[in-house]
Amino acid sequence: QVRLVESGGGLVQAGGSLRLSCAASGNRRNIVSINTMGWYRQAPGKQLELVATLTDNGTTTYADSVKGRLTISRDNAKNAVYLEMNSLRPEDTAVYHCNAADLFAPPHRYLEVWGQGTLVTVSS
Repeated sequence: QVRLVESGGGLVQAGGSLRLSCAASGNRRNIVSINTMGWYRQAPGKQLELVATLTDNGTTTYADSVKGRLTISRDNAKNAVYLEMNSLRPEDTAVYHCNAADLFAPPHRYLEVWGQGTLVTVSS
């Protein structure tokens, strides 16, 4: 069983920075490929929304609200994805979840794997 584990959340003042990390655990040595890794967030009382994704060939997608402030990157050798968060705003407060889509760990192929989430709180 492959799992994703996030770290790096916390409390920060508006204008500050944080770096989130997410790595596969469990049978991660069996992982052959992960098509897309990304970050999603869910603020209190709101729906889950996309923050950023990064495919294995380098294509990125960002939510308009985070463009220019948040940067996604990944380390394929470590099956890890990161989110560099700068110029944080109170509206960025949410639980941030890591996602891996189309993960191939023979003999299993997982359509999606989700992490438990890490809380980011931005104070004004």
